[in-house]
Amino acid sequence: MKLIDTHAHLTSEQLLPVLDDVVARAKKAGIEKIVNICTDEQSLAEGVLLHEEAPWIFNAAATTPHDVEKEGAVFFPLVERSALEGRLIAIGETGLDYFYEHSNRQEQQRYLSLYFSLARQAKLPLIFHCRDAFSDLFSMADEEYRGYPALLHCFTGNLDEAREVLNRGWYLSISGIVTFKNSAALREVAKYVPLDRLLIETDAPYLAPQTHRGQLNEPAYLAETARAVADAMGISVDKLAAATVENAVRFFSFSKVP
Repeated sequence: MKLIDTHAHLTSEQLLPVLDDVVARAKKAGIEKIVNICTDEQSLAEGVLLHEEAPWIFNAAATTPHDVEKEGAVFFPLVERSALEGRLIAIGETGLDYFYEHSNRQEQQRYLSLYFSLARQAKLPLIFHCRDAFSDLFSMADEEYRGYPALLHCFTGNLDEAREVLNRGWYLSISGIVTFKNSAALREVAKYVPLDRLLIETDAPYLAPQTHRGQLNEPAYLAETARAVADAMGISVDKLAAATVENAVRFFSFSKVP
């Protein structure tokens, strides 16, 4: 079974010390491609080196909504340069998070607007992070990003919010949270999403699936999420795997990055 991990922080501080082993295990587990999410200067620099060593691993970059006050001014120009030089497969993860609100809402919104503009300019899709902020995300996107490609990563919203995501033509990605015993609502969302609009991810090193709870997550564990989503949808895991790989290839246009 071949899979694509559409969201993993491989060059984060947590995984960088064990990166060689993590990449080797991913390859052995049938992970064809990984989208490495870079959120600061170091993770982006390491990500560029990683793609040179392992061309099946691609980079996306942006300041997370948590970090825009701390990192935004320094990191945005680096993301902009990498995007315009053709080094990125997507812009992200960007978005809004009013649950933690580590950065104030106005700054989150200001940087989201900047990343909307960059994605349009660079002709790259957007990867959204959103928690307790769907109303503002939808209204800003309708104003500034209507008709452009995006995905909601690590979706944990309700069915109504999933419907709004899909109504905008975006994709929806499900993480290992779907394997947790208390995630019945997310499994209902998985059942609802059309197969051609669905992606799966690890969000490594976070959110390890149920059988690996308490461990660092890694792309090799993606198959457990695939099985849980397939079970929720009532289809074979092979069918789910093939569809999500096709969707990821369509969304990210991997061949555009040398």
